[in-house]
Amino acid sequence: MSQTDELKDIRKHKRVKDMLLGFLERPALKWLCEHSPAWLTPDILTTIGLVAAAISFLGYLLSNFHPAYLLISSFGMLLNWYGDSMDGSLARYRKIERPRYGFFVDHTLDAVAQLIIFLGFAASPYARFDVAMSTLVVYFLMDILVLARTSTQGEFKITYGKIGPTEVRALVVLINTVLMFWNPVLTLPQGEFRLYDMVLIIIGVSFFGVFIFEVQRLSKLLRDIDEGKLREK
Repeated sequence: MSQTDELKDIRKHKRVKDMLLGFLERPALKWLCEHSPAWLTPDILTTIGLVAAAISFLGYLLSNFHPAYLLISSFGMLLNWYGDSMDGSLARYRKIERPRYGFFVDHTLDAVAQLIIFLGFAASPYARFDVAMSTLVVYFLMDILVLARTSTQGEFKITYGKIGPTEVRALVVLINTVLMFWNPVLTLPQGEFRLYDMVLIIIGVSFFGVFIFEVQRLSKLLRDIDEGKLREK
């Protein structure tokens, strides 16, 4: 089988999850898989992850009335982690993987969930719409990088610098907790920037830097591989 054929076989993709919180997440997912009821399926978990994003959005929307509603957003983020992290884990644990279907549905619905959550940031009194949407664009660029890397290298890598979706969710929950008691505002000529704005800008700039670096690095690597094969012919 040629390398091109191997890349078409999703089951052969190598999963790379070098996460900062991996030492907590891996045993937690293992325990949850072992104790999940028989009626709980990967499809149900995927749906839970999407519904959880809507719950998080609702909490951010209601936070316009009182910061305590951020607890709803944090619950939504935790539930989103559960659904999004468990659907594939449970399928692999029970050996009921549907590689193509699972890969397609998981990543398309992840994009919808990300859109809902970032719209929640923008709908809250804690983040500017332009900052939230700009960071969402960068987040989508990282998603594209993940999918392009998977299809060209057969390597599914969702963490960079040990930071991945789980760490981002944990950071969001932490910020939600802080904002219930303290909401600093930085006034600049461009307008007011709150804590969420500053964190989103840092995340956006950092991820965009990673995106540019990885695109350049992988482009050179893949070019060398392809040109080497052409010389062999």
